[in-house]
Amino acid sequence: MSVAGAMQSQSQRQQGGLIARPTNRPVAIWLFTISVLLLAMVVLGGVTRLTDSGLSITTWKPVSGALPPMSDADWAVEFQNYQQIPQYELVNKGMALDEFKWIFWYEWAHRLLGRLIGLVFALPYLWFLFRGRLDRPMAWRLGGILLLGGSQGALGWFMVASGLTERVSVSQYRLAAHLGLAFIIQAAVFWTALDLWRGRVVQVASRGLSTAAFVVLGLVFLQILLGAFVAGLDAGLAYNTWPLMDGDLVPAGLFSHVPAWIDPFENSITAQFLHRHFAVVVALAVLALALLVRGRVPRAGDAAGLLAFAVMLQFILGVWTLLAVVPVHLGALHQALAFILFTLGLNLAHRLRRP
Repeated sequence: MSVAGAMQSQSQRQQGGLIARPTNRPVAIWLFTISVLLLAMVVLGGVTRLTDSGLSITTWKPVSGALPPMSDADWAVEFQNYQQIPQYELVNKGMALDEFKWIFWYEWAHRLLGRLIGLVFALPYLWFLFRGRLDRPMAWRLGGILLLGGSQGALGWFMVASGLTERVSVSQYRLAAHLGLAFIIQAAVFWTALDLWRGRVVQVASRGLSTAAFVVLGLVFLQILLGAFVAGLDAGLAYNTWPLMDGDLVPAGLFSHVPAWIDPFENSITAQFLHRHFAVVVALAVLALALLVRGRVPRAGDAAGLLAFAVMLQFILGVWTLLAVVPVHLGALHQALAFILFTLGLNLAHRLRRP
């Protein structure tokens, strides 16, 4: 190899690695489309939660449930079913039919979008499989993602069922599991799309930097799960001041449950305390990673910069949402930006990945 060739090879290694084709961009574009639909699903799910609409449909009918009530008699049955659960008796007693229809449409749209995503995934998957556009490992990987998506529907009903008998809202544990699985599915879909779009990596950045990217991504995911417990406990309504919690750095009642390990999952004060302070940890970790990447792997500098910008925007939006007492539009936007932040983290980790 010539000196010039050696220098070029060294430069390419420093810039984030050599990419070897082939790629499969038609399949990648389809999967990127699925990712956009998953974003819409997460946002609509957040709106459903923020408007207390998730319990308005008290049955699970995977096929026939795609059709909404078509007559006054159908609406009467749905409303009567809702009137049998604790949320109606203890929270919405006396609700008019038109008010019920308002929350019903949110939940119905959320479930319909889930069905649509299933079809948009399953039908092209079968077509690509039939046309021979998928090798065996990729066919198995995508089949596994399809099964994971189906399990999300079942988990969603498992979550809803927790609020139909003894509670006025769904279990925060099942809510966190449902949201967490949505992000895991996004990780599987988006990472596979990037694999198909960029091709196979044969040389990458240092192992330490690659590992750091995955650690930061894990921190973002953990913060999202903490946010799910905040939502499930309505902890965002507990203290609406910042940076102190009604004048205290450490509020009274923190870690007051016995045993103490359940406190973050049962105590709204602790849930908000952890979520707001862990946000600082996540933001600092992302910014530190971005600086390291821009200094050592210029080729991935843009991806690192986008991630850093997103985490600062999310931090500001989180404070704004808290101070505004969690209005629906800001809460939904905060959840949407969490999804985008996580996806940008996936993008950077993929650029720095090991073979």
